Amino acid sequence: MTQQSEAPVLSESDALELLRHGQLELEGRLVDASNTTLRAVVTRDGVTARCVYKPVRGERPLWDFPDGTLAGREVAAYELSAGAGFDLVPPTVLRDGPLGTGMCQLWIDEECQDEPLLGFVRARRIPPGWHRIASARDDGGRPYALAHADDPRLARMAVFDAVVNNADRKGGHVISTTDGRVYGVDHGVCFHVHDKLRTVLWGWVDEPLPDETVELLERVCADGLVERVAGHLTVAEVRATGERTRRLLADRRFPSPAGDWPSIPWPPV
Repeated sequence: MTQQSEAPVLSESDALELLRHGQLELEGRLVDASNTTLRAVVTRDGVTARCVYKPVRGERPLWDFPDGTLAGREVAAYELSAGAGFDLVPPTVLRDGPLGTGMCQLWIDEECQDEPLLGFVRARRIPPGWHRIASARDDGGRPYALAHADDPRLARMAVFDAVVNNADRKGGHVISTTDGRVYGVDHGVCFHVHDKLRTVLWGWVDEPLPDETVELLERVCADGLVERVAGHLTVAEVRATGERTRRLLADRRFPSPAGDWPSIPWPPV
């Protein structure tokens, strides 16, 4: 999901207050999303920003996730990201809206960059230092590669996705901004009890975890952050999240794809 619009500069706490208590006015629907995903304007005390609003009633039933739980999973992903210091997920709350209870997330402007962080590139023109993830061909049979930069911000996201068991990290769910931040969006299919990690960020398989991500994992365990998101997850999902985090800390290496589950989402970008 590409997000483009002007937005005020808000602190994290101010953004959360605005999202929780502001008045929502719907602008339109993002038609490429599989679930009902709406762009809205949220206003409170003269402050206005754009946001993404995903009502629970618009969630498409999935065979492997309980109905009506995707919005809560998005909030849990934000709370874990913010609490541990990953700082990857835009401010996100669960609130009532024009179409009932749903997830409300601050809209992040994505700026075009001369040097993107990931995507399909000509097979013979992979930028130096990039990781090749998969091979592909266009309609004319020309070879391409799905690849991403060897960027510490993406590495942090790969570790976060392993913690929350993200089953849908597409390239379009990675947003980079002009201030150097990288955000991840669309975390509705996370926190499953079974291994469902599906991502385009496989460039560091079996490599040692960066020291800064080890510190973040230790913070998840030490601060009881997993238990703090329990209101949005089942007891088994909370337990599985803690176990994944402890396993990452014990191994100190990026995970490998599971053999019994597709490792790359479709479409990848």
